[in-house]
Amino acid sequence: MSERTMARQVLLFIWFVSLSSALGQVSYSIPEEMAKGSLVGNIAQDLGLDLKRLKSGKARIYTGDSAEYIELNKERGVLLIKERIDRETLCGQTTPCALHFQIILENPMEFYSVNVEVLDINDNAPFFEKNEILFKISETASTGTKFTIEPARDLDVGINGLQTYTLKPTDNFALKFKSQPVGGQNVEMILQKPLDREKQEHMSLTLTAIDGGDPQMSGNIQIHIIVLDVNDNAPVFTQSVYKTSVTENSPRGTIVTTVSASDPDQGVNCEIIYSITNTLDKVRDIFEINETDGKVRLIGLVDYEQARNFEIRVQASDHGGFTDSCKIIVDVIDINDNKPLINIMSKTNVIAENSASETVVTMINVQDLDSGENGKVQCSVIENIPFTLKSSNVNFFSLVTDGDLDRERESEYNISVTCADEGVPSLSSSVTLSLQISDVNDNAPVFDKSSYEASVQENNTPGLSIFTVRARDADFNQNARVSYILEDSSVNGVPVSSLVSVSADSGVIHAVRSYDYEQIKDFQFRVKAQDGGSPPLSSNVSVKITIQDQNDNAPQVLYPVQSGASVVAEIVPRSADVGYLVTKVVAVDVDSGQNAWLSYKLQKATDRALFEVGLQNGEIRTVRQVTDKDAVKQRLTVVVEDNGQPSRSATVNVNVAVADSFPEVLSEFTDFTHDKDYNDNLTFYLVLALAVVSFLFIVSIIAILSVKCYRWRRERMFYKSGANLPVIPYYPPLYADVGGTGTLQHVYNYEVCRTTDSRKSDLKYGRPCSESIISLDSSGTQTLTHAQRETLNFGDCDKQKPPSADWRFTQNQRPGPSGAAATPEVAVGTGPWPNPPTEAEQLQALMAAANEVSEATNTLGPGTMGLSTRYSPQFTLQHVPDYRQNVYIPGSTATLTSNQQQPQQALPPPQAAIAAAAAQSEPPKAAQTPASKKKSTKKEKK
Repeated sequence: MSERTMARQVLLFIWFVSLSSALGQVSYSIPEEMAKGSLVGNIAQDLGLDLKRLKSGKARIYTGDSAEYIELNKERGVLLIKERIDRETLCGQTTPCALHFQIILENPMEFYSVNVEVLDINDNAPFFEKNEILFKISETASTGTKFTIEPARDLDVGINGLQTYTLKPTDNFALKFKSQPVGGQNVEMILQKPLDREKQEHMSLTLTAIDGGDPQMSGNIQIHIIVLDVNDNAPVFTQSVYKTSVTENSPRGTIVTTVSASDPDQGVNCEIIYSITNTLDKVRDIFEINETDGKVRLIGLVDYEQARNFEIRVQASDHGGFTDSCKIIVDVIDINDNKPLINIMSKTNVIAENSASETVVTMINVQDLDSGENGKVQCSVIENIPFTLKSSNVNFFSLVTDGDLDRERESEYNISVTCADEGVPSLSSSVTLSLQISDVNDNAPVFDKSSYEASVQENNTPGLSIFTVRARDADFNQNARVSYILEDSSVNGVPVSSLVSVSADSGVIHAVRSYDYEQIKDFQFRVKAQDGGSPPLSSNVSVKITIQDQNDNAPQVLYPVQSGASVVAEIVPRSADVGYLVTKVVAVDVDSGQNAWLSYKLQKATDRALFEVGLQNGEIRTVRQVTDKDAVKQRLTVVVEDNGQPSRSATVNVNVAVADSFPEVLSEFTDFTHDKDYNDNLTFYLVLALAVVSFLFIVSIIAILSVKCYRWRRERMFYKSGANLPVIPYYPPLYADVGGTGTLQHVYNYEVCRTTDSRKSDLKYGRPCSESIISLDSSGTQTLTHAQRETLNFGDCDKQKPPSADWRFTQNQRPGPSGAAATPEVAVGTGPWPNPPTEAEQLQALMAAANEVSEATNTLGPGTMGLSTRYSPQFTLQHVPDYRQNVYIPGSTATLTSNQQQPQQALPPPQAAIAAAAAQSEPPKAAQTPASKKKSTKKEKK
């Protein structure tokens, strides 16, 4: 290669580089046939890229479907020859010949266009298709006759292509060649000197084709000439160049055009034969000509994308050897017969759901081999997806995000990209891109319910699985892994963690301990569901646990109270009718529901035919009329059962006294064997109450004794002074009926009242209705209990009824003159009677009362007895004073005494002191009264 040629190439290279920089792309020029590994150019430097960028961006060359002749060295940032480049194979006669490819970078995606022009070198010598040419020339051929010679071919182009011809020898012929307007060369051999067959019948000439390379290369062909006789006219075409067109993909047999030539000779010498003389291309495979009529037809398929035009060389020759030639230029008309070709340059298979808008997902290159409108391509994607296509360059598209991505709504997209050309009809191609949406933790767990409720029976086993809470997370994998956490809270001051626990993985709620319905009936807490994302998301839910009751508590009897210290009895008069309400058993059950439904049954009774118990209300009533034959002491055992499964029960003993008089009750109930039912829970309170009451009792007794002593001394002094004052005893009040609505209809109040001066004052031995009760147990100790306050009532001083008519008077029959009734305006026991009685009436009443009280006192044993009711305070009779020791007979200085002197052991010391002071000397026995006779008769019967 000459220095001038090298200088031109260098200048051309510099011009290409500057032009490429201005256009935003890089161009190089290299000669063909360079060795593998030869340097093409420093692409990193020319593009202004760092070598680290080439590595991190995974730089690579994209050539589409073309062969890769150039490779990229990312370590050096240069382009190297990968395969040997033969310009003639790559481009043929097309100039300039260039390689076009792109440099692709990722993260972010970028691409650059690179053009590498391949320069021709003189590596091909001119050549002829045939080894020799035969001409038959008539000897009559005139000077200047032209003989067309098939031109030589040179695969090189430009200066390295075919430049000139030489013909040797040049005795008869001269060589003439010229370039055609449409390409190629026309080589003619011109007869300069007439031929003389007689002198030389055969001639051999050497035609040499020479190119312009350095060094020059050439090719030879032998021309053999046979001199013919006589035929002196050659055929002549009507046109030297014929132009026509044909539609690609036209069917075989299609007539392309018709050529015509004429020969003025006659006979056989004017017969013209047409032939196609193309040798190096594929014209003969596609076209044929009829030898006689000159019609050119298709015998193959015409493809616009392979060849846009054809040059057909046609020769017309007669039998004399004269010829003429012409060219047929066939233009191929393109039709839309190629679909767009979609090439994926680079793509991403996975994208995060929180990716920003317009994030590049895939880069696409589209090619259409058609031309014009048939080669214009538009691409699109299906609607209703958050992606769109953007055109970054001609036939280059980028698929980018066009909206918010949500993996929970759509975890995968199959994006169909359709590319269609603008031909008629339009052709299209499509490709489907699969894109996975990767998950981010953007969804909190959601419980199946807004709140949960469950129930568990009490007395459960610790660790029991109660129920399960469920929460679901719409995220994926670790972001959807839900853990359950019990939130800290307290239930009645107790941490909820001591009641329940929750399984972190399964959400199962377990009971930590055994529940007691009587302590806690329900409780609430909150459970938090937390996913495994970073940062984690959570939600909580309210859980309510209801404790179901079991029958684990027996009924408790509230009334009657079972006391081991004294005998409590309900009194039923013998005059009670059928259905008489004796008492009512009151019981409760701390359980709930049907476990607390109670029923009452009579288990045992002294006389089962006399009493019955209400099944639902526990009322004890008489079944029949009470008779004198019925025993005074009646003991009933009542069973209280609940409705649980299995049922639980409690028993209570009820003592009933069938009697009309209080002394009769006392005499019978002193023999009761007292059942000791110790209640450890009440011991402290009983001792405390006993101490308080004892203290109050002693203080009261001291006060009373002081007053008594003071009045007694005044009475003695007054008596000694000769005063003769009448003494009217104040009889005990009557027993009163409190009504038929209570459990105990008859309430007895045994109150003894004495006076030293019946017209001035009175003294009541006993307590008012509102005060506590004093009872005497078997040991003689004074006790006071709250339960006794609800049994025997000795404080009702207004409405009372006597147990027997022989020693008690009604309110209208109180002693007075001739049985005169007291006026209702005067309160009982608050002053002297309004009508003073006669001495006989007073004596009769005093004797009857003293006799009855004395007999009642003698029947008192070591035990105590109480009469009970649910609504009145209880009093247990402690002692009954003997009124005969303090009875003064009006008009006499003697004191009335009992027929039989008995020691008053049951009296307390203050009472005994008063009785001793009142009776200094024992008076004579009083006559027996009718009342005492009647009472004695009753005792004998018993």
